[in-house]
Amino acid sequence: MPDVDAATTFVWTHARVLDRHRFAHRFLGAPAEPVLAALAAYATGDGGYGHALEPDLRGPDAQIGAMETALSVLAEVDALDGPEGRAAIGWLERIAPDGGVPFMLPSGLRFPRAPWWQTDPDPPGSLVATGFVADALLGGGVRHPWLDRAAEWCWREIEAAESLAPYGARGALAFLDATPDAERAQRALARLAPLVDAVVTRDLDGSGEHHGPLDLSPRPDGRSRALFPAELVAAQLDHLAAAQQDDGGWPWRAADWSPAATAEWRGIVTLEALTTLRDHGRLDAS
Repeated sequence: MPDVDAATTFVWTHARVLDRHRFAHRFLGAPAEPVLAALAAYATGDGGYGHALEPDLRGPDAQIGAMETALSVLAEVDALDGPEGRAAIGWLERIAPDGGVPFMLPSGLRFPRAPWWQTDPDPPGSLVATGFVADALLGGGVRHPWLDRAAEWCWREIEAAESLAPYGARGALAFLDATPDAERAQRALARLAPLVDAVVTRDLDGSGEHHGPLDLSPRPDGRSRALFPAELVAAQLDHLAAAQQDDGGWPWRAADWSPAATAEWRGIVTLEALTTLRDHGRLDAS
């Protein structure tokens, strides 16, 4: 079993201010206001978010990766219907009027970033970004004309897909778990099943990033969880519980391109590991 006390100490000593407040809200019953105050430090004044809220994008400019995180934070504290959520949707509507959110905005190329963050001068919509954004907004009960366009964009991409990269699969499944159209989602999941199976990581002890069932379908009650055998889910839960390091935190498995980014990611993945284990009944967080 994970050492919850050691993990808690790791969060207090290593995680960002934002993630310490998120931990306190999720596990200690702390109020939402400090989370929102900490998130505001990453706002760019135009409805967007930057300033390394996505740790691998170090610039001050508003970026999609930062917006994905911001929406997740707003959703977890039930603030998507507040001024921050409304401003975020306004920003998304300006940068992606047709609903297809690009992976990255070209402004980010001017600033330090991880090598995998690249884009074209006129980037197309991305299933990764649009799926994650739609997941947060739909899961939070948001209704908005722009979100309707984003959902239709996701449907077109998903229903036409002949293959999926691992992160594309994550975005597709996130959207299909969140859409209110359950019948259409079930049909899409049945069609995507072999495409998703092709990208699942089964050797969890291998190096690099994992794309196991907990990564592709993180919520135990999600529709997409039916794509994964129970024994594969249990194996990844075992592996996740055993991955806690001697300092109490969990490792960041991507390339270590920046010590600052790696340190920030470790706080995030430790918070998410604790949450995943708790949500699957593998953690006594009382």
